[in-house]
Amino acid sequence: MTRLSVNINKIATIRNARGANIPDVVKVALDCEVFGAEGITVHPRPDERHIRYADVYDLKKVIKTEFNIEGNPNENFVKLVLDTKPAQVTLVPDSPNVLTSNAGWDTIKNKSFLEEMVSEFKNAGIRTSIFIETDIKMIENAAKIGTDRIEFYTEPYADLYPINKEKAIEPFALAAKKAIEFGLEINAGHDLSLNNLKYFNDNISGLSEVSIGHALIADALYYGLHNTIQMYLKLLK
Repeated sequence: MTRLSVNINKIATIRNARGANIPDVVKVALDCEVFGAEGITVHPRPDERHIRYADVYDLKKVIKTEFNIEGNPNENFVKLVLDTKPAQVTLVPDSPNVLTSNAGWDTIKNKSFLEEMVSEFKNAGIRTSIFIETDIKMIENAAKIGTDRIEFYTEPYADLYPINKEKAIEPFALAAKKAIEFGLEINAGHDLSLNNLKYFNDNISGLSEVSIGHALIADALYYGLHNTIQMYLKLLK
C-alpha cells in the first residue's frame, strides 16, 4: 500500500495569520499520526511564511512516523536537515519568490550540486528524494547521482486529469516504469486530491509514498481531519 504523508504547511499558514499558536502545528501533526497518517511532511522556506525552522526542531522531538523535510538545499536548509535528521529529505528547486513548487530539477545541469547534497545527506543516514518531472533523461541522471528516490511533480497530471485522465497519466506511468528499471523508488506530490489520487495510485507501478497538503487540509474543513485522512488512505488501498 502506498504510504500517505500529510504536509502540514497550510496549518502553519493559518497559525501565522494571527501571530499566536492557534492552530498548534505540533498538536496537529500528532493528531494526523493518530488519525492514520504514515508520515508528516514540512516544506520550510527561507522567509518562514508557513513552517518555521523552529517548528521543524519541535516536530522532530515528537513525530513517531516518517518525517519528511522538503526544500531547496541552501546553507540554512542543509544545516536544519543535518541537525534534525529526518527519515527523508526531498530536494526541491524552488526559488524564494515562488508561491509554491512549480518545477522539478534539471538533474543534468545540476548534477554536481545534487551529487554533493545527496552524498552529504545519505552519509548522515537520511533517505534522499529528488523532486522531478517525467523526462526520462532527468530520471536516469537522478539514478546516476545516487538518490534513493524521486518524487514526481504531479501538477501537470492534476491539471489534465479532468479533461483526459488517460493522457494525463501516460507520461507518469512510463516514467515510473523507467525509474524502477534504474533502481529508484517513487514518491509523488503536488495537487493530488480526493478526485484524482486513486487513478494515479492505481496506474503508477511501485509508488511508495504520496505527500499531500493543500487539498487534504482544504477537505478537512468540510469533512474533519480524522475523516479526511481516512478517506485518502482508503484511496491508496
